[in-house]
Amino acid sequence: MEHKKIQLPHDHHSENCQVVEKIPSTETIKTVADAMKQLGDPSRLRIFWLLCHCEECVINIAAATGMSSPAVSHHLKLLKDAGLIVSSRNGKEMYYKAADTDIVLKLHLTIEEIARISCPR
Repeated sequence: MEHKKIQLPHDHHSENCQVVEKIPSTETIKTVADAMKQLGDPSRLRIFWLLCHCEECVINIAAATGMSSPAVSHHLKLLKDAGLIVSSRNGKEMYYKAADTDIVLKLHLTIEEIARISCPR
C-alpha cells in the first residue's frame, strides 16, 4: 500500500507525520467499521460467535439463542451482507458459518479475549 506524503499545518512532533501518513484508507476503515457495527448488536454477536465454531441452520441457531427463526434470519442477512458469514444449501436447508477471512478470525479471537471465554474445541 502506497502512502502519500502529508504536510501537517503545525509540526509539533515529527513522529506524528509518520503516523498520519499511514492512516488507513477510507475503504479499509469502512470495512472494519461495518463489521464492528454488525457485531455491536448482542444478538448478532452471539450468533456470530456460535457460527465461528460450527455450521448451523436457522432453526438450530434460533433454538440455541432463544430467538425466533424470523429474527435469526434477519440477523443472518445482516451478518452475511457484512461479509462475516457465508451460507450453503443442502437440499431445502440453508446452513451458515463464519466466513474464512482474516477479519473474521481476528474478530472471533478479540471477542473471546474481551469476554474471557475459550473456544469449545
